[in-house]
Amino acid sequence: MSGERKEISVAGAPRAIGPYSQAVEVGDLLFCSGQIPLDPASGELVDGDFACQVRRALDNLGAVLAGAGMDFTNLVKVNVSLVELSRFEEFNAIYESCLGDARPARAVVGVSTLPRGAAVELEAVASR
Repeated sequence: MSGERKEISVAGAPRAIGPYSQAVEVGDLLFCSGQIPLDPASGELVDGDFACQVRRALDNLGAVLAGAGMDFTNLVKVNVSLVELSRFEEFNAIYESCLGDARPARAVVGVSTLPRGAAVELEAVASR
């Protein structure tokens, strides 16, 4: 990969809760750190059900993409972690409604726990 390394930090997504960047852009690629359903203003997990958490995590990912001048159509790969894999179909419906016609490669895995007690985490790679 050639190109300058640029850290992306936007106010519309939660600040990093550890020693990492919201995203790093190198050349035409954007590597987005995992987004959980934290409210960007408070830094706290959003109140609400599973659907609310999924939408917030997607909104956070969208904000990071926008900070790099991109959107969901630029996604090439999304990794999804779900605490309750039994909610896969519910997740899929929300994901599809938010991403529209974008169809990046994707992996969905079940995990035992996520930071801050989140139900979902989204990590992605996008390209210009």
